[in-house]
Amino acid sequence: MDISTFSALSEPNRLRIVELLRDGPLTVGEIAEQLGLRQPQASKHLRVLLDSGLVEVQAARNRRHYKLRLEPFQRLDEWLESYRGVWDERFTALESYLQRLRKNPRQTET
Repeated sequence: MDISTFSALSEPNRLRIVELLRDGPLTVGEIAEQLGLRQPQASKHLRVLLDSGLVEVQAARNRRHYKLRLEPFQRLDEWLESYRGVWDERFTALESYLQRLRKNPRQTET
């Protein structure tokens, strides 16, 4: 997993931009307006998202529309999937342990 993805998403306004773009492409002006940012601030955040590969820009007439790129989010999901199995196993083991404790409250170890 590329650290630039986490770095880009760690800033709250950039994460909010990603959330907005889930619904489809937006211009910098639309993003700034919806988030209550000044346009230069929104542009700065979009530059970081663009440089990290999370968004792409498409020119349409005199406007630039920003949209999410699918690939980085697929890689992030694949990376997280490797941890899901581990956590599922741990939660299952914890649930089993708690059920045993409910049946026998004096039991503290397996």
